[in-house]
Amino acid sequence: MGLIWGELELLNPVHLELAPLMVRALADSGAVHLCIPEHVAIQLQLQELERREVVLADGRRRTVPYVGPVEVRFRNRRCFTGAMVLGDEVLLGAIPMEDMDLVLQPQLQKIDVNPASPNIPLSSARIAR
Repeated sequence: MGLIWGELELLNPVHLELAPLMVRALADSGAVHLCIPEHVAIQLQLQELERREVVLADGRRRTVPYVGPVEVRFRNRRCFTGAMVLGDEVLLGAIPMEDMDLVLQPQLQKIDVNPASPNIPLSSARIAR
């Protein structure tokens, strides 16, 4: 199985005068958050909200800036989130994917809107029993 990439649009909803950024993002359901390189945070003029500790794939821990807010758009979907400033590529984690109701299609090596709800994101607001 290969890596799954998708084209996202990132915006700063606080500074709407800034042009949105089109980015190529690695979709990773094993990651939790949106992670962006420092140059993306600078281009979008994102404010550091706090520092957070993250556990990297090799088990090491690092403290990184947590910035936001960030508006993430994919096709007819969008969400608002924060982002970890980390690495040299954009990483789309499980929280923003769930928020936008996106699915990974490993056999096609692509990310897409949930085919069960193509027009509007579906969320669950039930209490687990």
